[in-house]
Amino acid sequence: MRADADVRSTVNDLPAPELDPVATSLTTPLSECRLAIVTTAGLKPGGEVELWMMGNQTYQELPDGAHDLQLSHFSPNFDRTGIIQDLNVVYPADRLREMADAGEIGSVNDRHFSFMGAQVEFSTIIQDTGPQVAERLVDDGVDVVLLTPI
Repeated sequence: MRADADVRSTVNDLPAPELDPVATSLTTPLSECRLAIVTTAGLKPGGEVELWMMGNQTYQELPDGAHDLQLSHFSPNFDRTGIIQDLNVVYPADRLREMADAGEIGSVNDRHFSFMGAQVEFSTIIQDTGPQVAERLVDDGVDVVLLTPI
């Protein structure tokens, strides 16, 4: 498909921020940790009609337990079938609750967050919206964040 090749060539040439890896280790056993999800799937609660456009660096708060979430963007560059069949592909909240019920993790946070993954520039996420989400997660007592890309 010509469009796919065009998108790949454009994306390959985009500048990306250089981020130094930071090694961390848990000081609390995972079975006692509170977990949250941050996804780049561009999810919003069902019924919201405003679409996220490529480059939008805002975020959406997602209440835990919400099952009416939907992709709030359109891209012909990936197959949505798996996501439509099982939202846990990009937003594994059900799996986290199962793990909490089994005692494998301590608990699941009351809220999660979604960003739009289609980005060409990251300054707002790095300097503003990303730290806002991180602060909210710290305030919630979250120990581990599961990052799920689309």
